Amino acid sequence: MQNYGFIKVAAAIPALKVADCAYNAQEMEKLIRQAAGDGVRVVVFPELSLTGYTCGDLFLQPALIRAAEAALADLLQRTAAEDIVFIAGCPVAAGSALLNAAVVCYRGKICGVVPKTCLPNYKEFYEKRWFVSAEDWQGGEVTLCGQCVRAGADLLFQASGAVFGVEVCEDLWSCIPPSSQAALQGAEIIFNLSASDSLAGKSRYLRSLVAQQSARGLCAYVYTSGGFGESSTDLTFGGNALIYEDGAFLAEARRYSLEPQLIVSEIDVEALRTERRANTTFATDSAHATLEPYEVVDCGQAPAAGVALTRPVSRTPFIAQGAQLDENCQEVLEIQSLGLAKRLAHTGAKKAVIGVSGGLDSTLALLVCVRAFDKLGLSRSGIIGVTMPGFGTTGRTYQNALALMNALKITVREISIKEACLQHFKDISHPADTHDITYENAQARERTQVLMDVANQTGGLVIGTGDLSELALGWATYNGDQMSMYGVNASVPKTLVKHLVKWVAAQEEESVRKLLLDIADTPISPELLPADSAGKISQKTEDLVGPYELHDFYLYHFLRRGFSPAKIYFLACYAFRGEYAPEVIKKWLVTFIRRFFAQQFKRSCMPDGPKVGSVSLSPRGDWRMPSDACSQVWLQEAENL
Repeated sequence: MQNYGFIKVAAAIPALKVADCAYNAQEMEKLIRQAAGDGVRVVVFPELSLTGYTCGDLFLQPALIRAAEAALADLLQRTAAEDIVFIAGCPVAAGSALLNAAVVCYRGKICGVVPKTCLPNYKEFYEKRWFVSAEDWQGGEVTLCGQCVRAGADLLFQASGAVFGVEVCEDLWSCIPPSSQAALQGAEIIFNLSASDSLAGKSRYLRSLVAQQSARGLCAYVYTSGGFGESSTDLTFGGNALIYEDGAFLAEARRYSLEPQLIVSEIDVEALRTERRANTTFATDSAHATLEPYEVVDCGQAPAAGVALTRPVSRTPFIAQGAQLDENCQEVLEIQSLGLAKRLAHTGAKKAVIGVSGGLDSTLALLVCVRAFDKLGLSRSGIIGVTMPGFGTTGRTYQNALALMNALKITVREISIKEACLQHFKDISHPADTHDITYENAQARERTQVLMDVANQTGGLVIGTGDLSELALGWATYNGDQMSMYGVNASVPKTLVKHLVKWVAAQEEESVRKLLLDIADTPISPELLPADSAGKISQKTEDLVGPYELHDFYLYHFLRRGFSPAKIYFLACYAFRGEYAPEVIKKWLVTFIRRFFAQQFKRSCMPDGPKVGSVSLSPRGDWRMPSDACSQVWLQEAENL
């Protein structure tokens, strides 16, 4: 079993009694053992977790400082056999200074001490009354639990194959958080020990803060904060714990709980490294970091042999989840229609020509055309919808195409391609009853010729309907449906196409809604082979190339994340467990890789089209690949799974 670049981490909220260091250490020990049993490699505790944050002037009492150190020493000894790094909050005496510090520990050893940099001294906070900031402290080493260890805000730590940094509470809220510099210095994960009090609306702001910091630093951010046990003399501590990765939410605690909590998830360090390599801005910022290089302390913890995932892995990574869904659907349609509106305005064209088949892709493209014409104040009659019945056209798709065009009040033209194709077969001496690739592609190219000629005839633009998934698989006829004058669906994957059509349907009147939903439920097919004896679609795309939900999953993780076939397979088996057997996932993954490499030549000359998400195959933008690149490395890895 491999770990595929994942490291399991945890944010802990232990039971706590203010100033009872021995009790606090015992409660921390329980969560350390629980985390280790769950396979966690690094666990972080709240700010001043050994004493409690709300000790007030007791921090000026040597007895409390000695008790905290003794409790830490006992905790180190009792957890020395556990293969887990833990980060404890502790007041640390450094000569005449007292540091509000994070203590990084592993197998009985203190790896380093990171003092808090930004000490809040406003409103309910007055930390400068007791502590010295890391910026004002002149030392570089401290003696703690009988160990002389490096201390400073310029420390990073290496554990389980990852590099992490630490900051404490207010550091995150500052204008330039220390974690920003730590990320540029190489930290892939930031752990934050906090004791932030609860206020109405504050948690929502905190989530956005953690999400944005992880996105800006192209890192993971693991945050934990003190809970129920802290003093409620003037403040209440609700126990926040959050885990984000590159802006994406992974896990959070249940706030206002009276019970201890351990929030666990896995960080994909490999994905973060890939993102950093691809992001030239991050590389430039790192190269020009103004501070001296940080010291990286090796904790001595080897990477885990394998990892059992608990984090969410979406089956449909191109489709937003939760509250963002409506907003994203609206925005994708706006981007598509705005792009087309610009192209129409630039060319001065008042007509758009589109082939309408009664299938998903042409339906979405037609909906985009309607929006673009409405934006420009153009009559919808300028949209010329052409239905082109062929040998495989079924009554369901034919009737749906006509009904949709009439419902949207566009110009309808019906041009059968049967006679033209039969003449073409005769011209090239191809038997009309030989249903091979020539038979299929001749129809696709005839349809494209019709559209191009109608566009010339009317002074319009041919609007392409092919989607991102078809481009990835090469499931398009070269110089046939692969070609257009503007491809509005070029960066919209098939799973999202279907979802967008259903989303539009939900906002339409009943007759149009039923029509769009029936189109969404129609089997995906180019309808280039004759229908079956019952007049139904016989050529189903997903039977031939595989389920689009799998291919879109592969496409996202291959292009957007840069993952290897083995890692994609690992994630797909986890995401689609209970839906597809591992051998089925492997079969279609091999198909995806083989087709993706073989069909690059079609993408190298694809028409213009708007980018709507984080993945595009435009040769002028996101994806530059030689048409004759060898696929052996990827195929061999996939076939050996």
